[in-house]
Amino acid sequence: MQGTVIRNTGSSYVVRMDGGEVMECRVKGNFRLRGIRSTNPVAVGDRVTVEERTGGVAYITDIGDRRNYIIRKASNLSKQSHILAANVDLALLFVTVARPVTTTTFVDRFLASAEAYRVPVVLVFNKMDELSASEREEAEGLMALYRAVGYECLPLSAVTGEGLEVLAGRMRGAVCLLAGHSGVGKSTLLNRLIPGANARTAAVSAAHGTGMHTTTFSELYDLPGGGSVIDIPGIKGFGTFDMEPGEVAHYFRDIFHLSAGCRFHNCTHTHEPGCAVLEALEGHRLAPTRYASYLSMLEDKDETKYRQPF
Repeated sequence: MQGTVIRNTGSSYVVRMDGGEVMECRVKGNFRLRGIRSTNPVAVGDRVTVEERTGGVAYITDIGDRRNYIIRKASNLSKQSHILAANVDLALLFVTVARPVTTTTFVDRFLASAEAYRVPVVLVFNKMDELSASEREEAEGLMALYRAVGYECLPLSAVTGEGLEVLAGRMRGAVCLLAGHSGVGKSTLLNRLIPGANARTAAVSAAHGTGMHTTTFSELYDLPGGGSVIDIPGIKGFGTFDMEPGEVAHYFRDIFHLSAGCRFHNCTHTHEPGCAVLEALEGHRLAPTRYASYLSMLEDKDETKYRQPF
């Protein structure tokens, strides 16, 4: 029997079979030994094969080929990955300039990983209604930066509905991933889009400016107008996984474009003479934040660097 994984609780999976039946499934013990270096070999969005055994227990026995997925380095397990979602048409990365702050390093790492695994991304700048004049100016500046790089950016207030119609139009008919830090408003949006979703929301900590986890597992919801949304727990950080230093520049659209002008084909854009990327940085044609993110990802092969919570 074939179906799609619509919920992952960590210990079991809920699969919607092609005939419409919904089944709770387990993973066979030896399934994890098939070369899948992941804390979750099965992800929401996966197409799977299910076998029902005597006693009504169902097991996932195989995963279909994934057309794409979003992956990051697993928390405190530098040699393992964590797959956030599979077979996604569009990733919506929620960005907030305050309460909580989303750093450009986090945004750039997510974008680079999405580029590597062929996942289109739209940056959703949420909580626009809460921003002071200076914070709104900062948000507008970031949107201008990422639009110049080639990413679609949408301003949104999931509370007031500002920008909701445009965002809903982009989501219609697509399988969309909602991603971002805890507290950026993903659950609030989900409750607006899907009456009855009852996604838990919580206030951002006034002391630390960070959000509290309200989504505890990944789940796929159907949208009333067609399409679906995969909601995942908030992400604290984004360690890139299985990316060689020589590949990193390929996943930064602006740096890759500039690198065509470098003197050496294997230029690392860190010290070489005739480096077009460094020249663009000095000439203010490359954002310093983007270059800093690029350098930070070059260091990801240092396995001791990620012995901290993500």
